[in-house]
Amino acid sequence: MGKLQRVQPSRQVIAFIFMMFLSQIRPESLRYSVEEETESGSFVAHLTKDLGLGTGELADRSVRVMSDDYKQRLLLDPQTGDLLLKEKIDREELCGPIERCVLHFQVFLEMPVQFFQGELWIQDINDHSPAFTDREMLLKIPENSQPGTLFPLKVAQDLDVGSNGLQKYTISPNSHFHILTRNYSEGKKYPDLVQDKALDREEQPEFSLTLMALDGGSPPRSGTVTVRILIMDVNDNAPEFVHTPYEVQVLENSPLDSPILSVLARDADAGNFGSVSYGLFQPSDEIKQTFSINEITGEIRLRKKLDFEKTKSYHVEIEAIDGGGLSGKGTVFIEVVDVNDNAPELTISSLTSSIPENAPETIVSIFRVGDRDSGDNGKMTCSIPDNVPFILKPTFKNFYTLVTESPLDRESRAEYNITITVTDLGTPRLKTEHSITILVSDVNDNAPAFSQTSYTLLVRENNSPALHIGSVSATDRDSGTNAQITYSLLPTQDPHLPLASLVSINADNGQLFALRALDFEALQAFEFRVGATDQGSPALSSQALVRVVVLDDNDNPPFVLYPMQNASAPCTELVPRAAEQGYLVTKVVAVDGDLGQNAWLSYQLLKATEPGLFGVWAHNGEVRTARLLSERDAARHRLVVLVKDNGEPPLSASVTLHVLLVDGFSQPYLPLPEVAPERSQGDSLTVYLVIALASVSSLFLVSVLVFVTVKLCRRRRAAPLGVCSVPEGHFPGHLVDISGTGTLSQSYQYEVCLAGDSGSGSLL
Repeated sequence: MGKLQRVQPSRQVIAFIFMMFLSQIRPESLRYSVEEETESGSFVAHLTKDLGLGTGELADRSVRVMSDDYKQRLLLDPQTGDLLLKEKIDREELCGPIERCVLHFQVFLEMPVQFFQGELWIQDINDHSPAFTDREMLLKIPENSQPGTLFPLKVAQDLDVGSNGLQKYTISPNSHFHILTRNYSEGKKYPDLVQDKALDREEQPEFSLTLMALDGGSPPRSGTVTVRILIMDVNDNAPEFVHTPYEVQVLENSPLDSPILSVLARDADAGNFGSVSYGLFQPSDEIKQTFSINEITGEIRLRKKLDFEKTKSYHVEIEAIDGGGLSGKGTVFIEVVDVNDNAPELTISSLTSSIPENAPETIVSIFRVGDRDSGDNGKMTCSIPDNVPFILKPTFKNFYTLVTESPLDRESRAEYNITITVTDLGTPRLKTEHSITILVSDVNDNAPAFSQTSYTLLVRENNSPALHIGSVSATDRDSGTNAQITYSLLPTQDPHLPLASLVSINADNGQLFALRALDFEALQAFEFRVGATDQGSPALSSQALVRVVVLDDNDNPPFVLYPMQNASAPCTELVPRAAEQGYLVTKVVAVDGDLGQNAWLSYQLLKATEPGLFGVWAHNGEVRTARLLSERDAARHRLVVLVKDNGEPPLSASVTLHVLLVDGFSQPYLPLPEVAPERSQGDSLTVYLVIALASVSSLFLVSVLVFVTVKLCRRRRAAPLGVCSVPEGHFPGHLVDISGTGTLSQSYQYEVCLAGDSGSGSLL
């Protein structure tokens, strides 16, 4: 395990107020270092201490660590705060030839939201030896070459960088050549074979030397290759490229085998020494796999698909060799042009799936966007639909938060499906969409609402106890327990209304029941209020007015007020024999405790001692003579009158009338035998009506008697014992009682004359 060290700690704090929660997002820079090839699980740093947090605070704040290269190379133990390696890191794989190898990462904390920017420096170790691409180099040198001439040799490749990279070249000891190591601007070191003295092909036509490449590691690593030198006849002009270096741009989506450019070299020699062939000079594996060159034409073609995101440019070295073995070197710089071939990427870091409907501005989701392209192709815009109450807010380095714009209303909309669209600015534009579902949880913000502000229930009297008389109904726009409704009867403002003994309500469904039989004659209608209360916290309620109307049933038979049937003596009506047809004998007065058609009364003569002599008017109960009286008619008559209401079924009562025919009101008469009056049952109201009517009738009769007495005394033809006078004028027989009170009309007049010796009779 390599030695771990922390690079110079410096923190850069940026504070700003984030949304309504005033949570702070402070990007701070953390720098650490680790050697490559360190075992996975190795300790990198103690974040709790470096971030200035308390023990266990990382776990409480839901900490996450994310890398910029979209791979999870680091792990964080939220309990201890230790930052660990998830896997071995190969610096050469991660950064290639770049000496400064830095892995950028972010530390993200929730509750409140806070970001920290981190850098992990990957230190190189000497784990690669310099290596030559070929086992042998063939070098052809003309024998007339002068001492001091340089002959370029193929370089060795060392994947390490810095001091661990290739540092120098050496060659096996000899008397004709030595090695000169040259440094180029791009940091590469090239070996040049330097001729020390003149060559003589006839003396020594060939040399075999060992070239060694050494790096600067401790201990150093090395690689060797055999350099075979052939001494050639004189070829004094080497090929030269017309243009060098060559620069060309190639689109990264160029098809395979597409031509990139053609190079051209010229040789001033003639014949075989002037013919030129082309090749790649010491190409790396990547160069050989990506490009090819035509030996004859010098045309360079593409062998492998380019990827701008992986390699942005290539440095290709080419050579031109003539027939005499002389060569010229050239350079081709190939710049890969980015095309928009990568769609934006979106990573959800935090998501809240349910939000209370009355919550203020709330963070719903935190996510990061990225695009592997560059320039406009890597610039992005992030958007959501316009018809949702949410907004996007940028936070830090391509991080966005999805926030509620205002409190939500579950009753208007309980669920939102929001599509987040990330679009780059390339041509053509590419986009990525990600949908999230947000549920709006209910709060008790709606009181129950009755379907009607008032209800009218009709109940027929004499109902059975526990009869269902109707229902009230309320609904609640909330859900769950907030929408569960309980019904109740509210206290009435009328202290005389025994509501608790009249009706009850089912608390679950609002059904109303009559607790006892209702009596229309005692209570025709009553009102009360019902309440509907939900189960929320706090509970909400509403009220509705209920009016119960009792419908009349035909449960009261007619009651005869006159003539009174419960008197101690029967009522006897006196009719003079001289009475004309239609003479008013009396009037039967009856009432009915019911209402409407149940109280519409009709009268009919049920029985009569002499049929045809008397008649009863059906509408007002007037008993009149049906014809003229004669001497042959019996003096005493008994009439039974039936009083019937119009109910269904009809109820009735009967009354017995005694009629005495007299020659004059002075004739003594005997009362008819007493008939036991029928006792009628009535409630207290009927008794009061009877008493009141009897009192009024008594006063009326006394007044009539006084009036008749005074008038009889003034008559000149008055007999010593008194004579009954007949009312003057014809009494109309077509009159009907329309007063509706059941009493006699004030238009009727009675004149009564009592005989002085008729003390045994009574006139009622």
